[in-house]
Amino acid sequence: EANVASNHQVASNIKWSQTFLSSFKYYQVASDLVFSDHPFPSLSQLSTALGGLSGVSEQEVEGLRPVNLLQERNLLPLKRGTPAEPNLSSNLRKMNCSPDTFRCTLSSIPQTQALLNKARLPLGLLLHPFRDLTLPVITSNTIVRCRSCRTYINPFVSFLDQHRWKCNLCYRVNDVPDEFMYNPVTRSYGEPHKRPEVQNSTVEFIASSDYMLRPPQPAAYLFVLDVSHNAVESGYLNVLCQSLLENLEKLPGDSRTRIGFLTFDSTIHFYNLQEGLSQPQMLVVSDIDDVFIPTPDSLLVNLKESHEMVKDLLNALPAMFTHTRETHSALGPALQAAYKLMSATGGRVSVFQTQLPSLGAGLLQSREDPNLRSSTKHLGPATDFYKKLALDCSGQQIGVDLFLLSSQYSDLASLACVSKYSAGSIFYYPGFHHVHSPAQNLKLQQDLHRYLTRKIGFEAVMRIRCTKGLSIHTFHGNFFVRSTDLLSLANVNPDSGFAVQMSIDESLADTSLACFQAALLYTSSKGKRRIRVHTLCLPVVSQLSDVFAGADVEAITCLLANMAIDRSISSSLLDARDALVNAVVDSLEAYRANGSNLQLSGLTAPAALRLFPLYVLALLKQKALRTGTSTRLDDRVFAMCEFKSQPLKQIMRLIHPDLYRVDNLTEQGALHLNERMIPQPPLLQLSAEKLSRDGAFLMDCGSVSATLTNSIQVCPTEIPALETTASERTRAFVSWLQEARAFCAAFCVLKDEPSAKSSFFQHLIEDRSESAFSYYEFLLHIQQQMSK
Repeated sequence: EANVASNHQVASNIKWSQTFLSSFKYYQVASDLVFSDHPFPSLSQLSTALGGLSGVSEQEVEGLRPVNLLQERNLLPLKRGTPAEPNLSSNLRKMNCSPDTFRCTLSSIPQTQALLNKARLPLGLLLHPFRDLTLPVITSNTIVRCRSCRTYINPFVSFLDQHRWKCNLCYRVNDVPDEFMYNPVTRSYGEPHKRPEVQNSTVEFIASSDYMLRPPQPAAYLFVLDVSHNAVESGYLNVLCQSLLENLEKLPGDSRTRIGFLTFDSTIHFYNLQEGLSQPQMLVVSDIDDVFIPTPDSLLVNLKESHEMVKDLLNALPAMFTHTRETHSALGPALQAAYKLMSATGGRVSVFQTQLPSLGAGLLQSREDPNLRSSTKHLGPATDFYKKLALDCSGQQIGVDLFLLSSQYSDLASLACVSKYSAGSIFYYPGFHHVHSPAQNLKLQQDLHRYLTRKIGFEAVMRIRCTKGLSIHTFHGNFFVRSTDLLSLANVNPDSGFAVQMSIDESLADTSLACFQAALLYTSSKGKRRIRVHTLCLPVVSQLSDVFAGADVEAITCLLANMAIDRSISSSLLDARDALVNAVVDSLEAYRANGSNLQLSGLTAPAALRLFPLYVLALLKQKALRTGTSTRLDDRVFAMCEFKSQPLKQIMRLIHPDLYRVDNLTEQGALHLNERMIPQPPLLQLSAEKLSRDGAFLMDCGSVSATLTNSIQVCPTEIPALETTASERTRAFVSWLQEARAFCAAFCVLKDEPSAKSSFFQHLIEDRSESAFSYYEFLLHIQQQMSK
């Protein structure tokens, strides 16, 4: 029944021209537009040309304003992460789902597929379903759902009277259960429309036994650790064991929480941590071709009961393998052992690996050829071992997270499959050494703190439903597709994002609203079965002008990034890059062609899409999609993994980092938080012309923040704490940036010298590089493509 592809295609005959709404297929459009020096038209002229505006908000009128990109080149995102609000009544808008959780590429849904094709923009959703937030939790014997399509009752249903409600997705009329007549918030009877689940678009239900296939599992954590010579030399064990000791009490769970450890080199070492032993007991299995569990009960132990034994092991582990001469890595057999150990309960496996697996099942050969670093063959896995193992794990509710800390090629394209298909996370620390790479060392410490203490959901499934007439056909993210629309997530964490592509199968002419609902069913670390439900409501429009005015350029860019990653693996990197350029050409041509009685000069975009060419150029310069042989294969593959699994905000920071000057911060426009003054310097264009030798500049790239300075006394991982106003303001600003994200960014201070500058300058995407256009050249290239 299940198609086990991470990016599931429901029907194999969905062509790119359909899935990408023609954006990935280049073709020309005849146009009678005259390119001349005529002044830009007024909004009313433009609106008339594009078929009239249907009473949209001022914000959307602004989204339609024509922008001459060749003249207005100093463009920057005004407010990161805040899309145009959909054109809904104030009441619906107030109750709508937060864009941080649920975003659509188009905040006005076209009435027909034909209208969508005309706009040549992709239609899809971006989700961050398990993010950290405060939300209403509802305990009720009856969870009210549509009897036909199983949609959960939400703010966008309509009550025909006190006893009947109409589903907003399939329009079936349902009965209101008697229990729903009582409102637990107001303690009043007879007002079903005031219940919390009808007043909030994000809610969480405590689920009944109907939503359980078995009793909720306990939180279970297994750590699988590479202890080969390479691993010991890197020093990661000290960092990990220290972090675990500091955070052992904070691991999410309850009195049933279980924990275990497994180490490996050319053999596999289990640890008996049974309460009552005088010290942890190591059990070695050397037959890696037929892995077995040496004792069934004392390897995955109750954390509360064996707390002291676990601490003893963590204190001892870093020194246990100090003098090892073992250079081999039997990662595959170690993962098979982990699967056998965890199968009875399910849970989370955290794998730490430092090299290419060299023994037993899943062994890999080096494929890193400096001349073939972008070939499609090497971007996919060399073996299906890790994918098959991940699918077995997913079936037993085991999620596998991978920490790769390598100084050499480790074939991440193959190893990543174990996390991709088991709904795991991937962490990558190239060239990690606890002494020689202080920035990476600090990042690992901070990542581990977040990783070990963040909330977690076990044995989860997620389903996305949408209004009748719309359909979902492709999913992006780390998961296993159990049936056509059910995503299996053995583990779910608050830092993972997902994307889906959609098409319009039937006309939506009979409705003015389109709704989307994501329901995530999971077991909390405390053993409670919960259902988190998010519902998004958007207007349906019949005019092309409304579609353009409501385009969400950040969501469009992130969806295209996911599609381009798939394309580069299934076809070629060159194809993916061409498709991205064509997506810009197509949308700008559609805007121009359908306002064909206007005489627009230059290269014109609607204001809502004015950053589209800049973001696509930035995408083309990312490690995931850039050409040339300078990008190491593992670096490229990790960048691809990030695009496929991160939430929108994080992806946008990777694509278009934020650049600030930080040596002259003032109080002007500052935020005042808890008696702290946080300076708010203006964003700068990502161009070397914005830098100066006498300044200090901070580049916030999402996972790394780098400061370029000419100061002589610099520490590589922090800003010196001087008792000066300038120092206090800079540190306050950097701390605020760090606090605003789940994982701390690695922070490094770079001196203004050639060897250090290259890592900073590679993010200056508006400038020309050896193999890529400058922003101005890219605009000219787009204009040239449009005039063919």
